[in-house]
Amino acid sequence: MNQISTRQYQESVTVQASAETVYDLVADITRTGEWSPVCTSCWWDDEDSAGQVGAWFTGRNELPHRTWETRSQVVAAERGREFAWLVGGKFVRWGFTMAPADTGTMLTESWEFLPDGIAMFKEKFGDDAPAQIADRTEQALDGIPKTLAAIKRIAESIPA
Repeated sequence: MNQISTRQYQESVTVQASAETVYDLVADITRTGEWSPVCTSCWWDDEDSAGQVGAWFTGRNELPHRTWETRSQVVAAERGREFAWLVGGKFVRWGFTMAPADTGTMLTESWEFLPDGIAMFKEKFGDDAPAQIADRTEQALDGIPKTLAAIKRIAESIPA
C-alpha cells in the first residue's frame, strides 16, 4: 500500500524475519549506512540513552553535490512495532513500523515533511524554498524503496 502526497510518503515490503529481528536492525542507527542511499553513517550523541525515546543521534548524509549532518531525536521505540525519529527534533519525521504478515513481517517506512520543516526551509532558502523542498521530497521518494530492499536483504540473511 503506497500513500503519497506533497509532503508525506510511505511504502511497505514483506520481510522473511521476525518483527523483533527487523526492529533490532532498523533501531541500530549505527548500521544505517548499510541500507540508506543518502545517510552514510549515524552515531548516538549519548550512548547511555541509545535507542530510547528522547535519545538524540547525528547522521552524516552524502550526495554527489553536497555533504551535511543532521541531529535527530527518537520519538518512538517499541521493539517489534515501531522505531521513529524527528530530524532537528521537529522538521521531518522518519519511521519504520512492523506488523505481522503471513510469512514474516510487513515493514513500512514512512517520511513526512512537517510544518516546522517547511517553515524552516522558507526562512533558510527564501524564494528557492519550493525547489529545495521538492528536491528533498524526490530524495525521500527515491530512497525509501531502495532502503526497504536493502533492509529486507540484510534481515533475511540473519540466522533465525
